[in-house]
Amino acid sequence: MPRILVDTAPLRESRDFRLLFGGQLLSTLGSQLTAVAIPYQAFAETHSSLQVGAISLAQLVPLIVGSLVGGALGDAYDRRALMLVTSIGSAAASGGLALNALGPHPSLVGLYLLSALAAGLSGLANPARNAAVPSLVPATHLIAALAFMQILMQLGTIVGPACSGVLLSATGLAAVYLIDALSFLAVVASCMLMAPIPPAPGVRRPGVGSMLEGFRYVRRRQQIGGAYLIDINAMVFGMPRALFPALAVSVFHGGTSTLGLLYAAPGVGALLGAVATGWVSGLRRRGWGVTLAVGVWGLAIAAFGLVHVLWAALILLAVAGWADVISAVLRNTIIQTSVSDEFRSRLSSFQMAVVQGGPRLGDFEAGGVASAFSPEISIVSGGLACVLGAAVLVAVLPGFRQHRTLPERAPSPPPA
Repeated sequence: MPRILVDTAPLRESRDFRLLFGGQLLSTLGSQLTAVAIPYQAFAETHSSLQVGAISLAQLVPLIVGSLVGGALGDAYDRRALMLVTSIGSAAASGGLALNALGPHPSLVGLYLLSALAAGLSGLANPARNAAVPSLVPATHLIAALAFMQILMQLGTIVGPACSGVLLSATGLAAVYLIDALSFLAVVASCMLMAPIPPAPGVRRPGVGSMLEGFRYVRRRQQIGGAYLIDINAMVFGMPRALFPALAVSVFHGGTSTLGLLYAAPGVGALLGAVATGWVSGLRRRGWGVTLAVGVWGLAIAAFGLVHVLWAALILLAVAGWADVISAVLRNTIIQTSVSDEFRSRLSSFQMAVVQGGPRLGDFEAGGVASAFSPEISIVSGGLACVLGAAVLVAVLPGFRQHRTLPERAPSPPPA
């Protein structure tokens, strides 16, 4: 009988993976509080979905630059130390957001600048964290470990937004930002308890040349480039989260609690999908698996744009989240099994730029189309464009389309 539930071996057998998982779980919960609070504050002050998209776009450049720099640093220096330093900086940035929100007239410019700083620090930290995972578990447990990192992220995207909606109403913006700042202390503590994660020998010194070397590495491997491009396609066209504040009020006639549910719903589906990823390790045709999952995501988002009943909208967002996590586990596995360790942080930096930069471009795209037409047209057209883009990419990238895992060989019999 095929395995259904995710294998718990990485948590049972690796102390450092448990530390990484626990610290990041608390930090992710805090960060997801802020992920709702920032667009809520922007919409409350401006009543503009375009401003919500713009403030997300303002985080894009520091996020990408931070990711690229963090990737080069993560391949050349101790990844644990890099996670420790950036967590301290992120706590300070969230503290700044709390101080800004406490003022009698919170600064919109301050919100832009501090959220951009937080995005840049996140970009610095993410490649080292993602690249650390293969160093903490044996290769046979890599898919399960990556699935647990997805579980971590989805728990954050469920509990964080749902709690944020309640906290925004009960305690206000400043308290939400302060909780996020305190949550980074969990990462600081876990990093201090972990063993060092030194770089591979002979890695090139960090700099522009190191980044370009990483780009050349990707360009020669179509399966890796395809994994990045199909995710950019899905996030830019099929991620309408910038419209959630407007939809919560104008379509679903709710308040902050409804907003929290909209942000949390994709995470519910993704969490269920991540917990039940035991079957994914047996999937041979990984490129096709990613493509089909992205297609389901796009169709679910397009259908979400057509409904006006909250429970139906939440179910469709959960279906989209389920498809997204299957795509994410397969994409991460394709990338991590196709790269040598001396390039792992740099390629993780490209991946993080895609994973976190794509949605910010998507916020701006969704907000712009909604301002020009309507939120419904923005969502439906984006979902359909996502499906079309996935079809085009799988057609023009045979190296990605044909990527598959090699069947395990039976052990050789002992010599006579």
